Amino acid sequence: MIRVMLPAHLRTLAGVNGEVQLEVAGAITQRTVLDALEARYPTLRGTVRDSTTQKRRALVRFFACSEDLSHESPDTSLPDAVACGTEPYCIVGAMAGG
Repeated sequence: MIRVMLPAHLRTLAGVNGEVQLEVAGAITQRTVLDALEARYPTLRGTVRDSTTQKRRALVRFFACSEDLSHESPDTSLPDAVACGTEPYCIVGAMAGG
């Protein structure tokens, strides 16, 4: 079971409170976790990554085990602690403005 932490606005959009738990088949990568998240919560499609290109939205960041994974390949395996559910995969809305 993969644990995913969403920012407040995406939790509201998905209609969930707190952490989301997902079953992910096969390799545990950013792509497979996001695929499972969008399949379970279709209202999130296009919010975390572009619907057409599948690239991360500019003001969204990904973290796992205190590491910023935002610029890693979507097909890179996530850390074992995330794959076994010990640590969450975190989706964070980046701060912008001046």
